[in-house]
Amino acid sequence: MRILQLCHKPPYPPIDGGTKAMHNITRGLLEAGHQVKVLCISTAKHPLKVAAIPAAYRKQTAIEGVFVDTALNVVDAFTDLVTADNYNISRFFSPDMDIRLIQLLSQESFDIIHLESLFVTPYIPTLRRYSKAPIVLRSHNMEHAIQERIAQGERNIFKKPYRKYLARQLKQYEQDVLALVDGVAAITAADAAQMEPHGSPCPITVIPFGVWPGEYEFPEPEGPPIFFHLGSMDWLPNEEGIRWLLRHVWPTVLQSHPAAKLHLAGNRMPRDMIRARLPGTTVVGRVPDADRYIAKRHVMLVPLFSAGGMRVKIIEGMAMGKCIISTTIGAEGIKHKPGHNILIADTAAEFIAQMESVLDNPGLAGQIGRRSAQLVKQQHNNVEIIKDLLAFYASLKRK
Repeated sequence: MRILQLCHKPPYPPIDGGTKAMHNITRGLLEAGHQVKVLCISTAKHPLKVAAIPAAYRKQTAIEGVFVDTALNVVDAFTDLVTADNYNISRFFSPDMDIRLIQLLSQESFDIIHLESLFVTPYIPTLRRYSKAPIVLRSHNMEHAIQERIAQGERNIFKKPYRKYLARQLKQYEQDVLALVDGVAAITAADAAQMEPHGSPCPITVIPFGVWPGEYEFPEPEGPPIFFHLGSMDWLPNEEGIRWLLRHVWPTVLQSHPAAKLHLAGNRMPRDMIRARLPGTTVVGRVPDADRYIAKRHVMLVPLFSAGGMRVKIIEGMAMGKCIISTTIGAEGIKHKPGHNILIADTAAEFIAQMESVLDNPGLAGQIGRRSAQLVKQQHNNVEIIKDLLAFYASLKRK
């Protein structure tokens, strides 16, 4: 099978949740014996650096990128407000990318066109004109749900109405897109359930984030539990959650456990967090090896209140046998059992209680972690997940 994978940012190197989700699909399809052509949007924030990509990967995928200026533009945002276009989506459209697609589809044929995220759906009209291949949307998040949650927490009286408007626009756009694609591969069952009630005949299946569990086997770290968070801090839900944790949770934990340690790392870490040097905390920016960073620490904290989709870092942490303390929203899409293979906390008091229980019971983190690793082996093995995706592709081709 020959597949065109259209990405809203470079899937290589796989350095964050979104790129890992895309890359693991690419790698899984290639390992299953299929051909994958990768075409991505390259931006100032997420540039495609072809020279840094392994030669074998370049040859297998013929990866290429087209630069699109997705930087926020007040004039464009206002224009979209007037025309009812959604600025979150429209800024990813570029005539240059459209032309490259026309060239590519005029020269080559594909069995499936795989769209990574809602942000590349503006190119569907061109894909339809120049290809007869079924189009599958890989839904990473219910984007409107993220915007709704961000709007609920917005304190700026001027931004709040605009965020609510964007959320309403996105919800309508997501519903309209269902009529334009041939199938949706949702990353969680919750996302799939939100799409299904809209009466679209579009087939929807659940294709979760997958890993190769054997690649995440690291020895358990020694010593007392170290709490940590690793995530891109230019993603607003991450920043909101960590600032909340530092303000409402960590000081109380330190009062009862003065020796407790909290390590924070992530791309574009705010300077004020690095400079604050709060008691018991170690704060850095991007780390050179995310897996090793996770492996050397004990308890992953996921204080998310406005996220959606599936948290890749939780799956990776579980694969390494880490104890996870997360909000219910952060753990969405993972078939977990609270208190058995994950610890759930939705309020400051609950977070404090869970963190203190780990500190007071030295064996608890290890027990939870070993069960979480088993969950990943059963539910998130990428070899099996790719088989499900290929079966979904095949079902669309028969129609």
